[in-house]
Amino acid sequence: MEYRQLGRSGLTVPVLSFGTATFGGTNEFFQRWGQTDVAEATRMVDLCLDSGVNFFDTADIYSQGASEEVLGQALKGKRDRVLISTKTTFRFNDDLNQVGSSRHHIVRACEASLRRLGTDHIDVYFMHGFDALTPVEETLRALDDLTRSGKIGYIGASNFSGWQLMKALATSERYGLNRYVAYQGYYSLIGRHYEWELMPLGIDQGVGLMVWSPLGWGRLTGKIRRGQENRSGRIAAGGAEGGPPVSDDYLFGVVDALDAVAEETGKTVPQVALNWLLTRPTVCNIVVGARTEDQLKQNLGAIGWSLTPEQVARLDAASQETPIYPYWHQKGFDERNPKPTTW
Repeated sequence: MEYRQLGRSGLTVPVLSFGTATFGGTNEFFQRWGQTDVAEATRMVDLCLDSGVNFFDTADIYSQGASEEVLGQALKGKRDRVLISTKTTFRFNDDLNQVGSSRHHIVRACEASLRRLGTDHIDVYFMHGFDALTPVEETLRALDDLTRSGKIGYIGASNFSGWQLMKALATSERYGLNRYVAYQGYYSLIGRHYEWELMPLGIDQGVGLMVWSPLGWGRLTGKIRRGQENRSGRIAAGGAEGGPPVSDDYLFGVVDALDAVAEETGKTVPQVALNWLLTRPTVCNIVVGARTEDQLKQNLGAIGWSLTPEQVARLDAASQETPIYPYWHQKGFDERNPKPTTW
């Protein structure tokens, strides 16, 4: 296992963490992702630990808390060996205040997650989305209080835009509050928009990236290819709902390049796609999920080897898109904005 520092913090994490959105599957949306029970979750946790993956990621809205409950039971007797991250912000139930990043919601959501996980602390606590109705300083003050009390170790942001993250970092600096050390965001070979603004921000501000959906919402598993009907997996079961749109031409062009590199390396398409992410600036961790033990073992095979610079360049070229304004314009001023500032 390879380990990296989590942003500008003193916490060392494995480059792979295990995402548990497949645990529970108690509602229609998450049933498409998986319905892993406690027994299977325990086997997966043990497999992860045997491979050096001691970091587990969840969220309170995954199956309305069932994911946290299953993970907590699977980690019984192992808590001192692992790191746990979870998230809050999105609506949990019909209660008027069970949503957002207010002090009222954060404190109650954190306490509820602690109970479901069966632990007295959360190692990394993420705001799952940006709440435009709550003052940023209120959110950060609540998180700072929870950190000082020992209930959470570090804080992170997920799915923020660049200005939202930068505003939060500036607010932390102004008031001497704990700052976001990690950003959990979507990034893949068929979803490189993170590079346009959030990657340069992460480099400048020391915010590390935990990648979610590194296989492009299930499209880079090797099951989807040009001219072949997809009959299995999450996408075939309707699991693309809520995911980013991707044109067939773009997807198949990237998959063709992945197929070629996979043949050269003797690795699988998803292993190549995951390994490519580990070559990117700011990436400190990739959250991998799995519905089965075989899928988990395949994902674990993404480390311990390296793509050549030429292979990375070919994958870069196959997946490159023209950025929106002002990023395409900034690329023309590369004498003062060199890569990776102008990805």
